[in-house]
Amino acid sequence: MQYIKYKLLGYLRLMRPANILTAVADILAGVAIAGFAVHPLWGNIDAILQITCICLAAFGLYGGGVVFNDVFDADLDSVERPERPIPSGIVSKTQAIILGVYLLTIGVLAAFTISQLTGAIAIGIAAAALIYNKWGKHHSVLGPLNMGLCRGLNLLMGISIVNDAVETMGWLAFLPILYISAITLISRDEVHGGNVGPLRIAAVCYMIVYAMILGVTYHFHPERIWFVIPIVLLFIFLTNKPLLKAMKAPTGPNIGASVKGGIIAMIVMDAAWAAGFANTPYAISVIILLPISMYIGKLFAVT
Repeated sequence: MQYIKYKLLGYLRLMRPANILTAVADILAGVAIAGFAVHPLWGNIDAILQITCICLAAFGLYGGGVVFNDVFDADLDSVERPERPIPSGIVSKTQAIILGVYLLTIGVLAAFTISQLTGAIAIGIAAAALIYNKWGKHHSVLGPLNMGLCRGLNLLMGISIVNDAVETMGWLAFLPILYISAITLISRDEVHGGNVGPLRIAAVCYMIVYAMILGVTYHFHPERIWFVIPIVLLFIFLTNKPLLKAMKAPTGPNIGASVKGGIIAMIVMDAAWAAGFANTPYAISVIILLPISMYIGKLFAVT
């Protein structure tokens, strides 16, 4: 029994459960941007099933992607992070590969239940994640953009719940690409520490994202802007507090905290989209994921 418990915990650690909730939040934001959640969803079984399936797709794709991150990094982790499941021996590399393939397959199949376009985007996410894990992370410029692409496609997958919305609103996927590229850039120094240069670049990218959320919301739904502003202020607080600390002292732990804060804060960014493009109860359902993710983040590593 104890053996099974350790195995399950090892698998969960590989999947980064706190991060998976941020991927689900991306989907819920995309659904809102597509105009699918403007009206109350309770009682609309078909709509709830569609949203559930597309969230399941994000769960599988993100979970599979981070599992393969540890598979490809197993040798490096044996030196830098020996406590991780694979180098510690809790999960073998073969078992991790099987888990990763299983999760990615679930993600792609769940996406195809929505539409062929959604399925194609899911395949793109899986491919981008594997390319990043194997090759992309080793490139100083292409690596962050590659990782950002995974998140941009994830938002796009949520938007694709209404296929026509991809053409009109799909350009918003640029924002998570920019945001996650910035986080990935600074994450390279979270083990050994670094300098303030990448942190300053991240700060500029963050400001662009804040401004775009407010500007886009005001352009499309000016009547919702007062619901969005307090959420964006919370987003600014959560991202800048650890970032400013890391700028003052760019040590590994401070940079790691900034990366963790930036990832978890994505839920708040997604809640801002939900507040701007859907309704208040829907936005609340997204932001509720924040305390859950923060709690799980204390139990399982985020990076």
